[in-house]
Amino acid sequence: MITHKNISLFFALLLLLLFLLNFYTAINIWWFVLIILIWLGINAVGSARISSDYHVKAYCNNPSETEKKIAITFDDGPSVFTLEILELLKKYNVKATFFCIGKNIEAHPEILKQIITEGHLVGNHSYNHSPFFDFYNAATIREEIEKTDALLEKYTSKKINFFRPPYGVTTPSIRRALKKTGHTVIGWNIRSLDGGTKNQNLIFNRIIKRVSPGGIVLLHDTASHSVLVLEQFLQFLQQNNYKVISTEELLNLKAYNMERG
Repeated sequence: MITHKNISLFFALLLLLLFLLNFYTAINIWWFVLIILIWLGINAVGSARISSDYHVKAYCNNPSETEKKIAITFDDGPSVFTLEILELLKKYNVKATFFCIGKNIEAHPEILKQIITEGHLVGNHSYNHSPFFDFYNAATIREEIEKTDALLEKYTSKKINFFRPPYGVTTPSIRRALKKTGHTVIGWNIRSLDGGTKNQNLIFNRIIKRVSPGGIVLLHDTASHSVLVLEQFLQFLQQNNYKVISTEELLNLKAYNMERG
């Protein structure tokens, strides 16, 4: 398996071998530079792709699912647009998972409460969702996760188990923090890119081309165009006999660990 530990060990041994060979025959320094650059490149790709399991195990779909069943997840809320999302989910009798940002929970606690009351699952998506989150040390990451857990647990009365790292980036620091908090990382294999473009046709076509049994869809509940795409998508699923189930059921994992003491 290609993991950060295995790759780092391999390249460290390779550099050591070149260093030792250099005592017997001159090794051009550019070989060392090339190996280090390849090492850094593999680290960058592995860290950026949540499905790579490079730093942590992430559950991005259920490849063994053969029936037309998928899960839908939303990132970055709650926001005022979450209310429109909830109306659509109710209209089509669909349950989803919302990965919430701590500071947005503080801004919209009543919306979070409605998410849970209406039977949807919630997960942790950090407190600030900073673009520098993956550069934080393990202690700071753990603090963000635990701060958001505390906000979510006010309404679930249970320990939060699911965590989705901002931007889907993982690092050694995130791995160390999760080892302490015990969260399960939930990724996706159908990315809408609705956070990067407002082109509804582009977003919709991107999703439906990737839909397959056992998939996990990533959308955002933070913009009007995402709401419009969601309704199109739910209609598509209905017309094509797809059933939306919870991430718990799809992955056979629990979103909440236990009741808080």
